[in-house]
Amino acid sequence: MNKLIITAALTGAEVTREQQPALPISPEEVAQAAWECAQAGAAIVHIHARLPDGSSTQDAAAYRALIDAVRARCDVIVQVSTGGAVGMSSAERLGPVSLRPEMATLSMGSTNFGKDVFINPPDDMVQFLAAMQAHGVRPEFEIFDAGHLATLQRWVQRGTVSLPLHVDLVLGVPGAMPATPQALMYLLSQLPTGATWTVAGVGAGQLQMNALAVALGGHVRVGFEDNIYLRKGELASSNAQFVERIASLGRLLDRPPASPDEARGVLGIGG
Repeated sequence: MNKLIITAALTGAEVTREQQPALPISPEEVAQAAWECAQAGAAIVHIHARLPDGSSTQDAAAYRALIDAVRARCDVIVQVSTGGAVGMSSAERLGPVSLRPEMATLSMGSTNFGKDVFINPPDDMVQFLAAMQAHGVRPEFEIFDAGHLATLQRWVQRGTVSLPLHVDLVLGVPGAMPATPQALMYLLSQLPTGATWTVAGVGAGQLQMNALAVALGGHVRVGFEDNIYLRKGELASSNAQFVERIASLGRLLDRPPASPDEARGVLGIGG
């Protein structure tokens, strides 16, 4: 049975409390949200650190507080962000990797990001990979556009990375690939052989992209980082609401949620 790995992206770097009053910010709030999502079926929590005023930070100490709080509550896989927020330096963004979390994101190229530009020069990407390898951190390769996947393919061909690989196909960012079935199917046709994959649909495209991923044998990412509305005009009351909805769909399609340990086995973490 191909169980469904659900990632809950709890906070992100851009969403504010004004936009989503239930956004978890403090370590205690993030840990509570992680526990709720784990109870609902999430195997991975993707975390961004925030300062008390709500602003984003990649400070290792802030991430340590988050990781410790989450681990004290539940056994989910903790995945840190190295994307940070637009405008942060590469050195800033790498901060949490030194804490040796089980997973970290690795963005595979630059892209327009709404009114901003998310910069990922090739040399920086190689540096990020080397840091993750040195600290025993499993990368999740973030794909915002088709060229990013082509870069990953070149890394595979050169032996820069090896299987098992796990990629996150992020669809619906304004300026990058749209959240459409056609875009998803094209990216799937270009995946490195044997790679596992997750789909993160941004905004209104989240549910449709998640549903397609479940039906096609992939995995899903949900949560406030990508979407704050449960349905049009209705704010979600928690990250766990998104997890519960997609876990229910997975069960209907004979793809029940994977436990954290089952996800570790699929992703080649530990052991």
